[in-house]
Amino acid sequence: MSGTVVITGANGSLALGFVESFLSKYPQHTLVGTVRNQSPEKDPNTAKLLSMVNKYPKAKFHLEALDLGDLASVRSFAEKLSTRITSKELPRITAIICNAYTWSLESGQKFTSDSYEATFQVCHLSHYLLVLKLLGSMDTTSGRIVMLGSVTHDAEKPNPLSSLGPCFTDDFEELVKPTPDLAKLVHDRGFQRYATAKLANVTFANDLNERLQKDPELSHITVTAMDPGGLPSSRAQSGQKKSARVLMGTINLLMPVLKYCTTAFRTTEDAGRDLAVLSVDPAFRGKRGYYVGLKTDSAAPVSQDPGMQKTLWECCWRWAGLTPAETVLQSIL
Repeated sequence: MSGTVVITGANGSLALGFVESFLSKYPQHTLVGTVRNQSPEKDPNTAKLLSMVNKYPKAKFHLEALDLGDLASVRSFAEKLSTRITSKELPRITAIICNAYTWSLESGQKFTSDSYEATFQVCHLSHYLLVLKLLGSMDTTSGRIVMLGSVTHDAEKPNPLSSLGPCFTDDFEELVKPTPDLAKLVHDRGFQRYATAKLANVTFANDLNERLQKDPELSHITVTAMDPGGLPSSRAQSGQKKSARVLMGTINLLMPVLKYCTTAFRTTEDAGRDLAVLSVDPAFRGKRGYYVGLKTDSAAPVSQDPGMQKTLWECCWRWAGLTPAETVLQSIL
């Protein structure tokens, strides 16, 4: 059955692997790929995306502008897309893939036009808003929402790249209005914010699954969180400190061999293929939960805590400025 698939950050490293696999294996679907800058002349990553799409002249592909660092842009995009679906210009949404992210490590804290910390807003808060506004445009028989997770979301798993792990503090306002970083911890605090945003994604996935199953109209929509594995070839690695860049560069050189020995590190092509399968392949219809690639795994215990889920949801609802009229989900607060 054909439908519309939405992926944010469509010109990202993982997304390019996804798009290549998606267009070759699932041509019956319409793909809406969102990017911050639609101009191939101004953004070489968008140029790469369009060059890839051009290899599939029959592809049903739409490139759309979406700035996840601007909540007004998210609202406008969601409302326009919903209108196109209502008018039957596009089929109902089969999958929403919340892929886009940003991080600021060596460069220190960054904030959006909404005056929220950029890593948390782009990785999580804007996706929270986008998903809730688009639920009414989804295929209610088999729609899928895919949140991108990471091994870093689990504080119980060691992370050699940072001395600080993910953390929901007692003051949740820290997520969007963090206190200044100590000079010696700028990199590690940045990594912690990224890991915490991924923890928020997984927590939201667990929470939303529960809420959807209690809603008679939406109970067949499923949510998964996926860890694609470490991507040493990702251009995001350029934001790492020098020692980490050297390590990832070395791992990338060894990937032709390592890919057969471990799933901790993946090529963007392999990870993108798995993301496409999890998002639209019939084999994963009705599946929920946390995945590493295409294998089920356990999410961090804190992401399954009802109290944490409720607090995060209520804070995000307030930060996004949502109103009950903006979503069809009945269990909102």
